[in-house]
Amino acid sequence: MPDCYLVLEDGTVLPGQPFGAAADAVFELVFNTSMTGYQEIITDPSYRGQGVLFTASHIGNVGINLEDDESALPQVEAVVVRSLSPTVSNWRASRDLAGWLAEHGVPGISGVDTRYLTRRLRQRGIMKAALSTRGTLPEQLLATARAWPGLDGLDMVQAVTCAEAYDWTGDAADVWVHQSCQLSEELATLAPHVLLYDFGAKRNIVRHLTAAGLRVTVLPAGTPAAAALAMQPDGVVLSNGPGDPAGLPYAVEATRQLIDAGVPIFGICLGHQLIGRALDGSTSRLKFGHHGGNHPVQDLRTGQVAVTAQNHNYQVDMASLDPAEVEITHLSLNDGSLEGMRLRHKPVFCVQYHPEAAPGPHDSHGLFVEFVQTIRSHRWGDLAEAPQSPHA
Repeated sequence: MPDCYLVLEDGTVLPGQPFGAAADAVFELVFNTSMTGYQEIITDPSYRGQGVLFTASHIGNVGINLEDDESALPQVEAVVVRSLSPTVSNWRASRDLAGWLAEHGVPGISGVDTRYLTRRLRQRGIMKAALSTRGTLPEQLLATARAWPGLDGLDMVQAVTCAEAYDWTGDAADVWVHQSCQLSEELATLAPHVLLYDFGAKRNIVRHLTAAGLRVTVLPAGTPAAAALAMQPDGVVLSNGPGDPAGLPYAVEATRQLIDAGVPIFGICLGHQLIGRALDGSTSRLKFGHHGGNHPVQDLRTGQVAVTAQNHNYQVDMASLDPAEVEITHLSLNDGSLEGMRLRHKPVFCVQYHPEAAPGPHDSHGLFVEFVQTIRSHRWGDLAEAPQSPHA
């Protein structure tokens, strides 16, 4: 078995057992606190450029199945775990985690002290790291990590967006979408048409949009606002995605033009940050980001607290927003950072967290219904019989 090392830019060296691909990788190391759902996490395009450290002790026990992918392939640069399960036990599993990662060129390391690493990242913040599962020496990995420029200011979206526009027609996992967001049969027949800007969109976002009675066309990230508006959409969704929103000036400009056009907009995660920058707000890096399925968020309008799934390293700076134009709607109860806002004079709202979860709690599924209600109110006027969102 070849030597396997994980090396952090501060000089920390951890040996372990290799699995997955025999390869070297350099990345930002982040920790994820979700107890389940490693397949959804590994296939989330928002993790491009990052290696994921799982705080759950045992990973791989339910294998890999055909339904839980959030994209077509693994997106993470590396996987770090305490213990890799030697067996797979799940009726939906089609293969094991290690073989799947090897097929897609993603290296992994097991047998490391993930509790120690998590505490170190909480104290020091996100760090650049390098991993070798093929015997590269630690001093070489340290030099690689320190020389790597990192993700700030880079456009990571072009590596994960779709190549051309397409209409969503469903996939094998549609039957697993939680039905709490589903509209009545009568409202669903109206099938408003929405455009989903794919900045690295998780499949569960589009599954929930269709379950809520919407007809969805997915657009490449670089689609100009004029081309989108020419399709006369009833609404636009700005998806999650990887990296720094400051590296996406074209997306910020398109977002600004869509807002000015008055089309209903729902932003999720990176989409939320793009809306913030389109409003001339600023964004900044969090110390160690929010990654996991147990983040409490309070709705300031109702006082309701939702436990949410999150995956982001950057935030919109609240002080940079104009309170005459922007209403702050949601705050993180962990660190007080901005988790949601809406415009006072436009049909636009957004959240920093992931209402589609996958993995994570279902507390915020109602935001998809709220988006449908926004579309209907904007285009056809308020309907008394429209279902009420728990987040309205």
